[in-house]
Amino acid sequence: MSTFASDTTNNLLEELKTEIGKKSTYEHTKELRINKLKLYRSRLSKNDYDAQFSTLNSIYSEYKGYQFDSAYVYVDKMIALSKQRGDKQGEYYSYVKMAFILLSSGMFHEAFDYLHKVDVKVLENPAKIDYYFFLGRCYYDIANYSNDKYFTPGYITAGNKSIDSAISFCGDDFVSRNYLLGLQKLQERNYIQGKIWFGKLLEKDMVITMHLRAMVSCSLGMIYLQDNQKEEGINLMIQSAIADIKSSTRETVALYTLADLLYKEGNIKDAYSFIQLAKEDADFYGARQRKIQIGSILPIIAAAELNNSEHQKNRFLVLLLTLTALALLVVFFLVMIVKQLKKLKAKEKIIEGKNVQLNDINGKLLVDAKIKEEYIGQFFKAISGYILKLENLKVSIEAKISMKKYDAITSLINNIDIKKERESLYYSFDHIFVKIFPNFINVFNSLFDEKDQIWPQEDELLNTDLRIFALIRMGIADNDTIAKILEYSVNTIYVYKMRIKAKSLHPEQFEQRIMNIKPFDIS
Repeated sequence: MSTFASDTTNNLLEELKTEIGKKSTYEHTKELRINKLKLYRSRLSKNDYDAQFSTLNSIYSEYKGYQFDSAYVYVDKMIALSKQRGDKQGEYYSYVKMAFILLSSGMFHEAFDYLHKVDVKVLENPAKIDYYFFLGRCYYDIANYSNDKYFTPGYITAGNKSIDSAISFCGDDFVSRNYLLGLQKLQERNYIQGKIWFGKLLEKDMVITMHLRAMVSCSLGMIYLQDNQKEEGINLMIQSAIADIKSSTRETVALYTLADLLYKEGNIKDAYSFIQLAKEDADFYGARQRKIQIGSILPIIAAAELNNSEHQKNRFLVLLLTLTALALLVVFFLVMIVKQLKKLKAKEKIIEGKNVQLNDINGKLLVDAKIKEEYIGQFFKAISGYILKLENLKVSIEAKISMKKYDAITSLINNIDIKKERESLYYSFDHIFVKIFPNFINVFNSLFDEKDQIWPQEDELLNTDLRIFALIRMGIADNDTIAKILEYSVNTIYVYKMRIKAKSLHPEQFEQRIMNIKPFDIS
């Protein structure tokens, strides 16, 4: 622990460590609540739409800051249920919830996509507040990610406008109003006003949820840190981390920020402990941007912890050698040094081995994705070439028959069914493509108004329109090549593409957005 830390900071750190020891208890309680909700839902009538939807929403709320995958599953069920009932308000409400967890997971583009689907006028005021708040958060997070003088100011401005809209729907909801105003002042670097609005929410007589307390403490801590009030900022980060643990929130900023602050203050031991826990939380939740942020400082803190540990061991060794008899001093010293070096090398090898494994795994994932794309493209070209060879063979044999050279080949020619071969080729391509790009059809249709969306029939995986752009996604962009593969004229393919592109919500960026559709496992 840093010798410069105040008694207040030291006491808060001890409280945080105590709460970390209770972490599994808090999460067990959360799991019990989730299981009770799931059991309750299983006993509901499938025709009781309101109860089904409300229970799904409750389960989602438990998961949203706890585990991305599970939250995604249940909000997706909310979307499906509202669509089935034709409940547009429920559908748009679910889109807003989906946008929140996508944003929390670092999927900014996807979060924007869902928010852009929402007709805000249909929502009730609390959902409107959430909608504009999440939209503002998207802009703020992108601004933080960009962090440059060219684009960041524009993102901040857009985020502030969204927060203004959210505030306009707060009415008597002073808690939401104060939080939104504080967040806006933080982005505007108006620290005096930011402290006032956030400070009101942390007053003793203010009743707020533990999760909101964590968010407010973290944001207020950021203000103090940026205003060069480091001790108060660190204390608020500790309080935020405590609240996160009590609310079983795994998608958190405070803990890894605190670890970085303590490392810079010289408290290496606690910094290393907290950054490991932050990594565990990020892995459990599935927060992509948190993994990147943690990954950037974890090796630095780990190295400092290793050096600190070795330094303490060396000090102990010096003290021990001082008390040892002079006759054994040289021998004893050499033995201890050898042992320490072996331990150090072993730890270094372990760390190096883990880094190599991680790099190897990441490399394999990228290579696998590339292989899948190349495989489909090459497979499809090879099969197309095979069909062309069959056609050439058929023409050649018919010529020979006309010359009365090989009469017996006539029956063989008649057995060659080019149409069937092409249908088999399309069938194979559709199955392999949809397996590797399971979200292709949904993402493709998100680029159109609902009336212009293109969906395959029940007995189809892809239709001609979708297949054209599936080929483009595979890197086959030449109209002539596509025409040959699909057995259309070049002009027909051109007309298909232009007609579909013209109906898109983003005609100028349409083909680029198609190319941005990713395989399922690549983030």
